Amino acid sequence: MATGLFREDAPIRRINREAVVLGGAGYAILMQVAHPAVGRGVHEHSDFASRPVNRLRGTLTFVYGQVFGTREEAERVARIVRAMHTKVNGPGYDALDPDLQLWVAATLYDSGTRLYELAFGPLAAEEKDEAYRQASIFATSLGCPRETWPSTRAEFDAYWARMIASIEVDDSARAITRSLFAPANPLLRPLVRLQCFLAAGLLPPRIREQLGLAWSARQQRRFDRLFAVLRAVYPRLPVMVRTLPMRGYLWDMRRQARRNRLYRRPKRTTRAR
Repeated sequence: MATGLFREDAPIRRINREAVVLGGAGYAILMQVAHPAVGRGVHEHSDFASRPVNRLRGTLTFVYGQVFGTREEAERVARIVRAMHTKVNGPGYDALDPDLQLWVAATLYDSGTRLYELAFGPLAAEEKDEAYRQASIFATSLGCPRETWPSTRAEFDAYWARMIASIEVDDSARAITRSLFAPANPLLRPLVRLQCFLAAGLLPPRIREQLGLAWSARQQRRFDRLFAVLRAVYPRLPVMVRTLPMRGYLWDMRRQARRNRLYRRPKRTTRAR
């Protein structure tokens, strides 16, 4: 029987199986592109602002494939993503740069853990340490050397604080933010408004301000009330309901793999530089 990289009850699986962590999708994207080199790479090579559903599908295929897929599925997804990243380079950025891979992986770990704890309360220290060690897969599967991932959660916290204090957002990130939260498809606008609200509430204030997202005391009160209700209601939902997106994306990943269509997308004209 095929097995995955993690045992069934591993903390990283308990966190990432939950639908609530998808509430951090916009936050994770904005944290990634706030890094100027990542932002330039996304601005020049990604179409997620014009095709956000497809981009989300690609990111979740990567996350769910690594955490819940078999070893063969996890390696196949990682291999495809690494191959795609060989083409993402230009003045001042390279998707194969371990520092950028570390930053992207760090945002995936941080967003998942934060949303989980907002819904369920703080993880026990031992569980959080284990989840952190397991989350190194987000970096190493991108090609980042294992030793680049901070060895302890305390070291990660210091790295995260240092990055938050030093990042200077540029115009690429601001352009991505405007496009991301103004989708052409009107059916997506209610969901995007919610993602914008959640992302703004989760972002560090200095990065939120640099991205041009407004925030007020009234919005903070709404944000706090929303998560108070979420903490009271969400954990009581049946596990089958809470894990429906994860199971759906895994089903889609396997269907696309059988058709040899993982990460396929229509050809497009290269963005003018």
